[in-house]
Amino acid sequence: MSAQPAVGVASTDLPIFENAQAWYGPEMAARIDWVHRLTEAEIAEIEAVVRAADATGKDILELRRADFPLPGLQPLLDEVRKQVLHGRGFHLLRGIPVERFTIRQSAIAYWGLGLHLGEPVSQNGKGHVLGHVTNLGLNYADPEVRGYQTSARLNYHTDSSDIVALLCLRTAKAGGLSSIVSSTTIWNELVRRRPDHARTLLGEFHRTRWGEIPENKKGYGSNPIFAPYKGRMFASYVRSAIMKAQAMPEVPRLSAEQIEALDHVDALAADPTLHLDMSFEPGDIQLLSNHFVFHSRTAYEDWPEVEKRRHLLRLWLACDDGPELPPSMVSRLGVTARGRPNGICVPGVPFVAPLVAA
Repeated sequence: MSAQPAVGVASTDLPIFENAQAWYGPEMAARIDWVHRLTEAEIAEIEAVVRAADATGKDILELRRADFPLPGLQPLLDEVRKQVLHGRGFHLLRGIPVERFTIRQSAIAYWGLGLHLGEPVSQNGKGHVLGHVTNLGLNYADPEVRGYQTSARLNYHTDSSDIVALLCLRTAKAGGLSSIVSSTTIWNELVRRRPDHARTLLGEFHRTRWGEIPENKKGYGSNPIFAPYKGRMFASYVRSAIMKAQAMPEVPRLSAEQIEALDHVDALAADPTLHLDMSFEPGDIQLLSNHFVFHSRTAYEDWPEVEKRRHLLRLWLACDDGPELPPSMVSRLGVTARGRPNGICVPGVPFVAPLVAA
């Protein structure tokens, strides 16, 4: 684990965080240490393990980390996990040979690498531990439709796991740019510019659960947007879920001050002096911390041919060596047996790893 982060004190008495999680997009765009293009030897190691695992005929859910020995890649994966969980909060791996793989083989490669980083958890009420980010033709205005099922622009947000990972199989005809921003930097800028907004965002906000309700939980969850804890600033934010929860009669109404503070968060995230844009190539794996990074996507135009359309595979990972979480986050998320965020677990729904989007 990294050393105790430095915390400064703003004149308002709200903390400023001067640590690895507090970065600015243009600075990162000028660096290459967060990108690793796999070498021929690393790709060969992955291919050999994937073809051996594929030949067993096992369902992806049956495959374990022991089925993916990667001694050559292990030092790289250990460093990636450290940077994502305790450092800057993101990394990009390039070069998974998806053009040579079947969809099952791509999924096996992705699953195996994921098992070296954490434990896959369910991403929706269907129990999908292997997700598909592709346009299903659904309407994002529907209260129970999630953005990844559409081609719409996604606002900056976080997911319900330690790490969210995306493997690009195919890109869109146009658009679909990925953007990320340091939520710690957003907090620091709020403190500097509008400390009243910063204080508001330390209070409780209510989010719909999209009809995907865990055992003994309400139809909505509540937590602050920002939660300082043990020297770090944790963040949890889904503006669309907050706004859709307003249609629920049991959810308190947002105040004018809360709406203004949320608008400020969105404006800061969209500021090109803060965020980092990246375009995906087939074979890219993007890894993000949900605790320290907000992520977004521009709207996209897809190809008319179904077989060419934009398609990403997604993993939500719970990581035993992740940072200790604020109690307010744990109470909303629910946790695995080892105390990590457990995604979306609906009673009676078994885990599945589908190879087609649904």
